[in-house]
Amino acid sequence: MGPSYKLPHRTATTASPPPFSPHILTYLEAIASKKLALPPEQLQEFRAYTSTGQSHVVPETPNVALQAPDNETPPSRSIDIKNLLSYMKSPEGNAAITPAEQDLSYPISNYFINSSHNTYLTGNQLYSESSTDAYTNVLLRGCRCIEIDVWDGDAKSSSDSGERWEENKRKFRPHMHRSLSPRHVKGSSDKDHSPAHGSTTEESLSLPTPWQSASTVARAEPRVLHGYTLTKEVSFRSVCMAVRDAAFVHSDLPIIVSLEVHAGNDQQEIMVEIMEQIWKGFLVNPSSGDGQTLPSPGELRKKILIKVKYVAPERVRTPATDMKARMQRRKSDSSSSSDSDNQGSEDVKKNKKSSIIEPLSALGVYTRSYHFKDLSAPEATVPCHVFSLSEKKFMTVHESHGPTLFSHNRNYLMRAFPAGTRVTSSNLDPAVFWRKGVQIVALNWQKYDAGMMLNEGMFAGSAGWVLKPKEYRGQRRNPNSDVSDESQGDAIAHKTLSLSIGILAGQNLPLPIGDHKPRGFSPYVKCELHVEKPEERTGAAIEGGGKSKDGEFKQKSKTSRGVDPDFGGETVTFSNVPGVVEEMSFVRFKIRDDEIGTDDLAAWACIRLDRLKAGFRFVRLFNAVGDASQGLLLVKVEKSLA
Repeated sequence: MGPSYKLPHRTATTASPPPFSPHILTYLEAIASKKLALPPEQLQEFRAYTSTGQSHVVPETPNVALQAPDNETPPSRSIDIKNLLSYMKSPEGNAAITPAEQDLSYPISNYFINSSHNTYLTGNQLYSESSTDAYTNVLLRGCRCIEIDVWDGDAKSSSDSGERWEENKRKFRPHMHRSLSPRHVKGSSDKDHSPAHGSTTEESLSLPTPWQSASTVARAEPRVLHGYTLTKEVSFRSVCMAVRDAAFVHSDLPIIVSLEVHAGNDQQEIMVEIMEQIWKGFLVNPSSGDGQTLPSPGELRKKILIKVKYVAPERVRTPATDMKARMQRRKSDSSSSSDSDNQGSEDVKKNKKSSIIEPLSALGVYTRSYHFKDLSAPEATVPCHVFSLSEKKFMTVHESHGPTLFSHNRNYLMRAFPAGTRVTSSNLDPAVFWRKGVQIVALNWQKYDAGMMLNEGMFAGSAGWVLKPKEYRGQRRNPNSDVSDESQGDAIAHKTLSLSIGILAGQNLPLPIGDHKPRGFSPYVKCELHVEKPEERTGAAIEGGGKSKDGEFKQKSKTSRGVDPDFGGETVTFSNVPGVVEEMSFVRFKIRDDEIGTDDLAAWACIRLDRLKAGFRFVRLFNAVGDASQGLLLVKVEKSLA
């Protein structure tokens, strides 16, 4: 049987934590008895919590001597253990600050937007299945920009479809690398994943069957798939229905639907019909706005924005020109209309460009997709334009026009997406692109790697729209067409960071995928600091080209034992780290199993540096596939920026 791909699912909140483990409790008792002292700011926070029984946000103030209220014990006295346990179980005890309610009054270009690439896929980019569940999943997890690749429906006979399917299988079979086979589970052998007796390799891969309309006389409707691969498709109509049902459950803030249209013109007319029918009341009226200003997210609540290639309306229309247009549409071949710098197959390049019909283009009111030529091109100052760049193309522009790229993205939308060569659905490093001001950094949500962990760090606790730091924003309303050459190095102050993290103990740590024996678990903690590289500020070539990888600074603890380990308070330190922008830097915690060969990932967390609280805190952990877990890591954080 072939590989089964399941998108990870996360609930918004976790259940109440179980009683603390003996090691955790020992450290908390030491804090209560003042053997381990709470930092002054945390002590103030604790007193505020115990006086009201609810969370308080403590402003950042210089360290000052704190005087206990008359009804509390002096600082030299012990802390009530029951109050301390209650405090540590509350959100106040978490290492990550819950983001404050955001100002949603800025134009949409002033926000980072939680985004998905090839949303319809459930696994790798070559032969995994497409599913409407994928859209439901990402939208319920906070995604606000999804992608739909649309192709012509097929009403041909089953024999024609079958012949074409066999041809595709023969074409792609030599390129299916063994790395795309089912993941090997620890303790299993190759034999466990071999084809069943009497079955073929093709059967073991569960290759998708070709799509067919229900009837050869029924109208063929557009379908959604990754073209020129063996991925299995779903209907465009069913995708639109899934999007409608899940779009505004997590949040009422707008979503962006990025359409990559490979369908011919007749099928585009059906696309418009389907969207206007199923998304009725959610679409932005094409007559809205003046095309010169971008609205705010707050003004677009419960709206679906269509990102599609812009086609200028015809100035004069007559019956003759309409007939000519229809004839040209019927003769046109389908191919990609995307403005993106896709790295697809030669087959795609050989096809003629498919023109976008006016009614479809008109749906792109505030998100008009233009083919990227240069940042000095006239369309680069059209207020509602969106450029889409592959990671490789983006790096080329960074090296040639770095300051202009940053300045452009203050006021205008840009989308970046993973290279087409990432067939395993791996990801780029989104932080590199966010630091250049890119609002829509589309990631493969099918795989939880470093890129998706950083994405969690950026959008945790948000509604999928995160206001950029002040220095990264444009004006309240779109400015004049001038684009300055101010770089990110000049626009925002970079500081020097000193960070130390004491690793005390863990509790209920998840096991690596496939492990079921806690006694054999040998966990250690790896702390990584993801900060801006000097090359990002200068426009020089960035090492790795924006590829997702370990943080620039990393250290790990010693190895312990079991799912409730004691790490002994070992401290990892990052001293005098230069060039840090706190809102654009991340701390990643990874718990791995120390073993011979590859150390499997067991759990992780990622926190934006400005949201990392000082003091004794709990880091709440996700398991290896991105599900929220009951796992906790007790740490002591000391942080200073100068």
